[in-house]
Amino acid sequence: MSDGTVPGLLCQDGREEWGKRVLDVIGASLALLCLLPLLLLLAALVRLSSPGPIFFRQQRVGRGGRLFWLYKFRTMRVANSGPAITARGDGRITPVGRRLRQWKLDELPQLLNVLRGEMSLVGPRPEVPEYVRHYTEEQRQVLTVRPGITGLTQVEFRNEEALLAGRADVEAFYLGTLLPAKLQLDLCYIRERTLAGDLRLLLRTVLALLR
Repeated sequence: MSDGTVPGLLCQDGREEWGKRVLDVIGASLALLCLLPLLLLLAALVRLSSPGPIFFRQQRVGRGGRLFWLYKFRTMRVANSGPAITARGDGRITPVGRRLRQWKLDELPQLLNVLRGEMSLVGPRPEVPEYVRHYTEEQRQVLTVRPGITGLTQVEFRNEEALLAGRADVEAFYLGTLLPAKLQLDLCYIRERTLAGDLRLLLRTVLALLR
């Protein structure tokens, strides 16, 4: 991956999906403007809650297998080793971080990834490179579209940390059970995606968080 891509990926054509991109840019811009006071408050809470940076960044695999830096509000203590995924009750998570995760507020900085064209408001959830290496040829088709902040998988598996809680080997359960199930949903999304469907998924995301 030294060239910043996942080798061997057969991508769809490079034509921009104009309507979806317009929705992304307008939606992310308006969200950043409207949520600016909240973003500043959350940044202050993260800074005061534990030593370390405000933002957490992690390399993920995007459209066409290109690597990019995904941004979140930091929810974990600095210098803690462990798996790339977290289960409910993980001791690395700060008290403030637990609340941010509960309401998915730690994901808000990814609006910047959307504006930069690395992500979409709606799409498959981007994974870390070491997990993408486990994809089958069929599963790699999720890399033919921009990953999303929310989507079918993110809504259906919004309680993922609870599903991982209590597992003897969190990473093995994720790779062997949860990841294949999530990728199956992502493939369904790709086959059936429409602009109207994306709008419905955005609405489902809001309703799920309110519940």
